[in-house]
Amino acid sequence: MDTTEEDIQRPDPPVVGKVNHHSIELYWDMKNTHQRKVPSNKFIFTIEEEDDKTHAYGTIYSGYSQQHLVKGLEPGTNYRFRLKVTGRNGKYAYSPVVSVATTREPMSGEHFHRAVNMNDEATVLSILQTGYKKINVPDKLGFSPLMVAAQRGFLRLVELLVDHGADINQENGSGKNSLMLACFAGHLDVVEYLRKQGVSWDSRDKSGCTAMHWAADGGHLKVIQWMINDGCKVDVKDSGLHWTPLMRVGAITGNTDVAECLVNAGAEVNAKDKDGKTPLMVATLNNHEDLVRFLIQRGADCSITNEYGISIAKMAKAFNRQNVVGVLEDMKEEIRTYLETGV
Repeated sequence: MDTTEEDIQRPDPPVVGKVNHHSIELYWDMKNTHQRKVPSNKFIFTIEEEDDKTHAYGTIYSGYSQQHLVKGLEPGTNYRFRLKVTGRNGKYAYSPVVSVATTREPMSGEHFHRAVNMNDEATVLSILQTGYKKINVPDKLGFSPLMVAAQRGFLRLVELLVDHGADINQENGSGKNSLMLACFAGHLDVVEYLRKQGVSWDSRDKSGCTAMHWAADGGHLKVIQWMINDGCKVDVKDSGLHWTPLMRVGAITGNTDVAECLVNAGAEVNAKDKDGKTPLMVATLNNHEDLVRFLIQRGADCSITNEYGISIAKMAKAFNRQNVVGVLEDMKEEIRTYLETGV
């Protein structure tokens, strides 16, 4: 037997190859073992890793290969490895320990969105200060970080994102921007801030709706009052059904306070959509009896018919809106007086 095999000399530590945030490449060759006269397949190579708590070593690879990729590691963590070379006669020797750290996990849009969703201001600021460039990358639902912060009412995050270059006019898949989302959710402080940054009331989503349409859907009176005072139009029609914000109130919330705010600001109570329906008809179909009563009191014309010639009374009966039928019966005298005098 060759004496070189009998007397295993201490090998050099494994050489560190490619390193990323979850793996470390280690390799070695016969030159590293100093056993140059013996073929590599006469040795068994073992890579052992130190446990950072017990400081004991455990085997993570053993065989004839001269390289090993250590996987499943934690980002930004230090690891210690040593090489064990064993001859056919069972004799072995250990190399000195090599210490190597994985890299930090690369920042992704998912991580950034998670921090925004959690309102984790410190983490968001820390990421932004590293020069993170993907500040406008949307999540799986098509919402940018700014949209998420605006919808959730995280004013400080909204300010941070805008200060670091977030696009205030960016739209999601349906065409809604951060201002529309804040209006719908009722976050007045965010609405005020975005307006100061220059977001326009005239922006429309893909269905032609403005921020006022979405504010009406949300039913937040203080937001709507502020929007009106800031010059937002109350009677714009969308591009689909040709609905005004007042019609949206009739379709969704039935909120009479919001309706009164809109009417006081000039919303037309007898406006017609593409099918000839008025806000009164929309409110009737959705059985909002208090809103029906309010609209009639504010001049809604019960004699108007839709494109099929159907009046409000016939519509209420046809769709079995008994509450509205009762309102129309109770207000019959008021309706008659209005039709005769216009007052």
